Amino acid sequence: MASSSGNEGDSMEDYEALISTTDVELLKRAWRNEKAAPEVLRFEFQLISRLREQIELMEETIQDKSTAATDPLSLSLYQMDLDRTLFLLRSYLRIRIQKIEKYMFHIRKTNELWNRLSKDEKEFTNACIEDLKQHLEESVLSKLPENYQSVLKQSVTSGEDDMVPEPQLDTFVLCRSKEYLTGIQLEDGPVDDRQFPYSCMNLFCSV
Repeated sequence: MASSSGNEGDSMEDYEALISTTDVELLKRAWRNEKAAPEVLRFEFQLISRLREQIELMEETIQDKSTAATDPLSLSLYQMDLDRTLFLLRSYLRIRIQKIEKYMFHIRKTNELWNRLSKDEKEFTNACIEDLKQHLEESVLSKLPENYQSVLKQSVTSGEDDMVPEPQLDTFVLCRSKEYLTGIQLEDGPVDDRQFPYSCMNLFCSV
């Protein structure tokens, strides 16, 4: 009896491990991480490339099945799966664009962050910077004294780019454990050696 329960537990773990490695689940994980992180993360080049190919294949499949005598319920399930994938992909890209628009100058001057962007995102960042510079120069900066015409600094005497917004890294993010954890220490309290399942380990952690 115990052996049977053990086999069922192993099978469930194998199934969960298999599900967690699908591209949709990987995209969901990347989407969560990007949404929770204060700064832009590395673009998932290979994952996004595979997903775009899968989306094209799914669209072709739905098109073929819609012209054939396919069960409407089956067709709606295909469409629902496609819509879910498209939602995650668009949301993932939209979150990254929002971060780029907010921290474009900081990203452009920080090599580590700049190298995290895709080719299209880099082109978008450069275009945003040029458009914003042109707008500010024509509407405001050209009317100010020469010492105050910088887009990045309050004045030429400033030692650093003190007008460039940066992500707040000293903040709290939501973390989720994927396995049992022990030896957890919250702030300055004692170490908690109890084991918690991953579903209970939703913690706010400082980065």
